[in-house]
Amino acid sequence: MTGGKEDILRGTLDLLVLKTLDSLGPQHGYGIARRIEQVSENLLHLNQGTLYPALLRLEQRGWISSKWGTSDNNRRARYYSLTKAGTKQLAREAESWERVAGVIARLLQGAEV
Repeated sequence: MTGGKEDILRGTLDLLVLKTLDSLGPQHGYGIARRIEQVSENLLHLNQGTLYPALLRLEQRGWISSKWGTSDNNRRARYYSLTKAGTKQLAREAESWERVAGVIARLLQGAEV
C-alpha cells in the first residue's frame, strides 16, 4: 500500500488486530495477518513492517499481551492475546469507526453532514 492508503490502514490497523484477537483468541503475528487478508478477501495485505510495529504499540498501551509458544509447524512464535483493557478499547474503536463510516457514507451520497 502506498500514499494516503498507508495512513488509512495505520489508523484502522489497531481495530483490525483487536477484532481479530477478539474473534479468534490468541494468535501469532503471521496468523493475524493471514486472517485479516482472508476476511478482506485479499484486498488488504499486511507485511511485517506494518504489523509488528502495530503489535508492539498495542502491547505497550496494554491492549494486548504476548507470550512465547510453539506454532503449528513446531517453530517458536510470539502469541498475542486481547487484554481486558483491549476489549474496552475494541468497543471504543468500533464505535468510533461506525460513526466515521456513517459520516463518510452520507458525504458520498451527497447529504449534508
